[in-house]
Amino acid sequence: MVELVGALAAAAGVTVGCVALAWVSSVAVAYGGGRGWRLALTDPVVETARLVRQRRRRTVEADVLLWRIGGWGLLPVAVLLLALVPWGGFTALPSGHGVVWANALDVAVWALVWLLGWGANSVMGLVGGYRFLALALGYELPLMFALVAPALAAGSLDLGDIAAAQDGVWFGLWMPVALLAYLIGVVGFAVHGPLAAPAGAETAGGVMAELSGPDLLVVRLGRHALLGAGAAVAVPLFLGGGAGPVLPAAAWVALKAVGLTAGLAWCAGRLPTLRVPRLLEPLWVVLLPLVVVQDLVVAIVMEVA
Repeated sequence: MVELVGALAAAAGVTVGCVALAWVSSVAVAYGGGRGWRLALTDPVVETARLVRQRRRRTVEADVLLWRIGGWGLLPVAVLLLALVPWGGFTALPSGHGVVWANALDVAVWALVWLLGWGANSVMGLVGGYRFLALALGYELPLMFALVAPALAAGSLDLGDIAAAQDGVWFGLWMPVALLAYLIGVVGFAVHGPLAAPAGAETAGGVMAELSGPDLLVVRLGRHALLGAGAAVAVPLFLGGGAGPVLPAAAWVALKAVGLTAGLAWCAGRLPTLRVPRLLEPLWVVLLPLVVVQDLVVAIVMEVA
């Protein structure tokens, strides 16, 4: 009974943390997009109140079940991703293969976003879904090789072990290419900023074109939560985990996660959305080889050390 209560408390805490990071992301995106602080801070509340009262849009012969799974599945994936993060000595979902699970969860987003576009039985939604698959092929390989670098340096796939291995120098300081590729991947699977073409204005919202009311609210929440959870996973991978002076380790993890979420979201709000063909070449021809070289450098350094 005590274990069940503890598990429920941990799940509730992670969910609240995920929503808080989503709010930080939403505010930072709005501020980066040119809104003033007052509007940026109140925008999530105003939009929530508006969308909760809005009626759901229906399309002809939509596959409602798959449509709902795609839209409502993004937030649970973000919660599971955040549950893998070690907060000092506590991890809500401890695993010796945390890096693999994090990668598996971001790949699950492929299916969810595609279902979101497919289920609406809409041309724009379907175009958005296939655009996301094309875009995912571009950012996923650099992201996967970026995850290899810290695991290789720590000799473990456990996020707690990787954070502990950065006792002296943060991996992000001597693995800048892997950190960059990882952050681009986070922006990609959250469908934000330059990588937001699958939900962009060019296709009238793409995978989100037919959404309204609570469905649109949950998808927006899920996208922001994915950005926040992805940023939080970067803390044990590249930013030293809970390392820092004076404050407890959990407080440092929270501060780093909030700061990185705000920075990423602000950049996403500032930068324009790019067309998928313009992104694939730099992602595959430039970034992917650089990340592979980064992995080789890490392997050589660890072998020599």
